[in-house]
Amino acid sequence: MNISRFINTYSERGARILLTALLLALPFPASAVLGDTAASVLNDQARMKGTLRSVDNHTYVMHEITASSGTVVREFVSPQGAVFGVAWEGQFQPDLVQLLGPYYQQAQQVAQQSETQQPHRRRAPIVIETPGLVLYETGHVRSFHGQAYIPPLVPPGVRTSDIR
Repeated sequence: MNISRFINTYSERGARILLTALLLALPFPASAVLGDTAASVLNDQARMKGTLRSVDNHTYVMHEITASSGTVVREFVSPQGAVFGVAWEGQFQPDLVQLLGPYYQQAQQVAQQSETQQPHRRRAPIVIETPGLVLYETGHVRSFHGQAYIPPLVPPGVRTSDIR
């Protein structure tokens, strides 16, 4: 009897330790988002199952990810390694929660506030211009376009019109 209790106690403890180790070892989805580091661009490429092409424009690096769906996402990285802008186009809208990260919630709040002040027409472009975030989004089925950037992170000498 004592031996079986001993085995049960250690079996339960071992199972808990094994479960904890497995949970810690599982990969959690990560992605490049506005304000994140350049290293996270590869996470977006993997998550979108896309091909990556990078272009060094001297004042920034543009990483272009083409998803298997045909959607193209461009992430703009400063010399300091921060993602200061993103742009997208394609038949399908990308996961904006993934691309905008914490700025997604800010964009939603601003859009809701402007909606209550002035009702939004259907299919009208979404324009958000705040000191901490600029977002333009337009589109309809099979044709979505947009861009977002963080003004304080845009490197000197970079035109915001290049974020497209």
